[in-house]
Amino acid sequence: MSQTDTAFTALNFAAPDLADLEALAREALAQLPDFCREAAQAIALRVVDFPPQEMLEELEVEDPFEITGLYDGVPLTEKASLDQPQQPDAIWLFRRPILEEWIERGDVGLSDLLAHVLVHELAHHFGWSDEDIAAIDRWWE
Repeated sequence: MSQTDTAFTALNFAAPDLADLEALAREALAQLPDFCREAAQAIALRVVDFPPQEMLEELEVEDPFEITGLYDGVPLTEKASLDQPQQPDAIWLFRRPILEEWIERGDVGLSDLLAHVLVHELAHHFGWSDEDIAAIDRWWE
């Protein structure tokens, strides 16, 4: 359990803010194996309270609490060396849905949950589908 995670287990605590979640995400990135840490460093990390409305509409998601993270970019398996980047690849982490899931679960540390969401989205950067991820990671069941 990280120092940041431990601070959130006290009886009287303020909800982790955006900076707290970003710190946990950066801790998780630092713990990645060498082969994927380098690729992860090239991805923008965006931590916000909720997905932007236009993102929800594009994904056809009505309840903003249904989505904890999102990879926004072109997977490495689909990139060509001559492609002109339109925008930097980004991993979005949504604070309020993550905190809601953390509270509802009650059986996992916030840093563990956040790391899982981050790694799930990073897997999409490597070109894995949700089905590919689910085949080896039964976390959401």
